[in-house]
Amino acid sequence: MDYDVIVVGAGHAGCEAGLAAARLGKRVLVLTIEMESVAMMPCNPAIGGTGKGQLVKEIDALGGEMGVHIDKTFIQSRMLNRSKGPAVWSPRAQADKQRYHEEMIRTLTAQPGLDLEEAEVVDLLVEADHVAGVALACGECRCARTVILATGTYLGGLLHISEESWRSGPSGLKPSYALAENLRRRGFPLRRFKTGTPARAAASSLDYSKMQEQKGDEIIEPFSFLNEGKDIGGNRISCWLTWTNPRGHKIVADNIDKTAPYGGHTTGTGPRYCLSIEDKVDRFPERERHQLFLEPESLLTDDVYIQGMSTSLPTDIQERFYRSIEGLERAKLTKWAYSIEYDCLDPLALTQGLGYRGIGGLYSAGQFNGTSGYEEAAAQGLIAGINAARYVDGKEPWTPGRDEAYIGVLIDDLVTKGTDEPYRIMTSRAEFRLVLRQDNADLRLTGRGYSLGLATRERYELYKKKEEETEKELARLRGTYVTEGSGSGSARISLADLLKRPENTYESLAGADEGRPADIGRDAARQAEIQIKYEGYIAKQTERIERFKKFEGKRIPDGVDYLGMKGLRIEAAEKLDKQRPTSVGMASRISGVSPADIGVLLIHLARAGR
Repeated sequence: MDYDVIVVGAGHAGCEAGLAAARLGKRVLVLTIEMESVAMMPCNPAIGGTGKGQLVKEIDALGGEMGVHIDKTFIQSRMLNRSKGPAVWSPRAQADKQRYHEEMIRTLTAQPGLDLEEAEVVDLLVEADHVAGVALACGECRCARTVILATGTYLGGLLHISEESWRSGPSGLKPSYALAENLRRRGFPLRRFKTGTPARAAASSLDYSKMQEQKGDEIIEPFSFLNEGKDIGGNRISCWLTWTNPRGHKIVADNIDKTAPYGGHTTGTGPRYCLSIEDKVDRFPERERHQLFLEPESLLTDDVYIQGMSTSLPTDIQERFYRSIEGLERAKLTKWAYSIEYDCLDPLALTQGLGYRGIGGLYSAGQFNGTSGYEEAAAQGLIAGINAARYVDGKEPWTPGRDEAYIGVLIDDLVTKGTDEPYRIMTSRAEFRLVLRQDNADLRLTGRGYSLGLATRERYELYKKKEEETEKELARLRGTYVTEGSGSGSARISLADLLKRPENTYESLAGADEGRPADIGRDAARQAEIQIKYEGYIAKQTERIERFKKFEGKRIPDGVDYLGMKGLRIEAAEKLDKQRPTSVGMASRISGVSPADIGVLLIHLARAGR
């Protein structure tokens, strides 16, 4: 059987890609090297977090699956950064990783137009610079008009514990070597990255009386906008905090040369924002302790993930170190920590739509593109799935801009700036984060998701209802006046102006607000409060977005001769010629392209009447 879209890999990127393409009416095949890898969580059993929660809300707003899925399978939920402004509020939920995996398999197999098959892909089928399908290890082929590579950390996977190394995917699953070799043969610009994961301990062996309890929120805020205002269940577990100590640091320092990186056994580049314990001890010798966050992995198992302590120390040293920690003195380790190297693509070889420049109809997503994290992978998978489907229909690719979504920031960073380490989204990467909040992702993106054909009618109607409720409440608050003070010192003031005062909240004004509608949704009320309180800041950021759009709107046609453009520096000419930006704005964000180079480009476009 021939397909419209083949997805290679069924991690978080592959699942979103396959579902998006199928929901857009395409015949889809999702291939996974092992069924156990479907939506697996080889690292921390959680979805969301700072910056990452925003991505999940945007995936959901567009009609993706991750938000719906974590709402089904969470065992604890929290909104992070509540003490700060709403621009950085970020939802995070502990997942039951076993149920998450099982529910995703059910979702994939129940999706009309989608087939899920266990098979190893060893090569691409390419005809006249256009992808035609994939070759399998069993000797068979699967044909398709488009292919999405979402290989995660399986491609050339090499697992390390101290001096011992062996070919492996994450969690001991089968790696993919033949495909890596064939991609190199075809000229793909691959490089080696690495990541790591901590050990797991049996919950029954831990002494929680020596740790600090971290409970979930009393009021659960769902990830999916389809669940706003619904009771999706409560918290079922607590997480726990404890800390390393100088005694444990000495164990690490005395044995640091026995780890894979310090012993010279790895070549890959690791993530800067998720350091191993040996890196923490080596780089920050003045620190007397490092925080560890203990997260139960599932209600179906006894395993606890010890976040903050990834390592590749020998197993006997791992055990000594873990047992030096307060509360873990008698810890029974059920899985050892390890580091893993893998092959990934230089994302500068991609277009904004996540298409590979060298082969028509070929897309890629997730850790294969040099990112780190389930959420970053899922976001790319969604966009790759949308654009593969649009390619089949002969339509132009679509990707949200930096001013529209964190997804746009993520993809633009990758394809214009590249990355020399596993890329992680952060709120600081978004210039317009005050308007790219997690709470308004539906207001920003659901209309677009509906026009693309991905967001359902039900989702669209919920978004329109919230939008209308919010606008109506904003108008009422601005047009309703109350008397403040008494006698000659009294004055009339709008509820909106009262709400702008730092000491007031929407709820605290309830006593003075006699006309407040009893049926207003919590989320619409919160939207109105945020928009009023931050009105001035939002207006300034909106002005910046309009200036940003002017550069983004200056399109650069195909065929511009950068190498022959007079006045353009050689470095800039070479980078522009290689990356072929589609707009002046995109060109301005390419590393090595200066404002003076952009000035030369603008003059050239003006002279050419463009």
